[in-house]
Amino acid sequence: MSVEINVTGEVVTAYLKGELDHHTAKAMREAIDGAVEMNMPTLLILDFEGVSFMDSSGIGLVMGRYRNLVKFGAQLHITGAGPQIFRMFKLAGIEKLAKLEGR
Repeated sequence: MSVEINVTGEVVTAYLKGELDHHTAKAMREAIDGAVEMNMPTLLILDFEGVSFMDSSGIGLVMGRYRNLVKFGAQLHITGAGPQIFRMFKLAGIEKLAKLEGR
């Protein structure tokens, strides 16, 4: 799993790639949190288009980033989620916390 961070103005976009599970989630959280702390965006976009597999660690990653963003009034958007990942997010109620867009 890897994450590529792009910063444009007040928007931080994290492009997630590969498998997102308990083995890879920690490094991804650290990369995303570092970019958020450094740039203090008004919007964080998590792009899941490159994610081939996700377990519950992905839900935890999203929830943790949401809690961090709420502290300073930023928003969270999730894009590019494939059908299975999109369904997991819907079942977890993520659309109540973040704008959720599938492929």
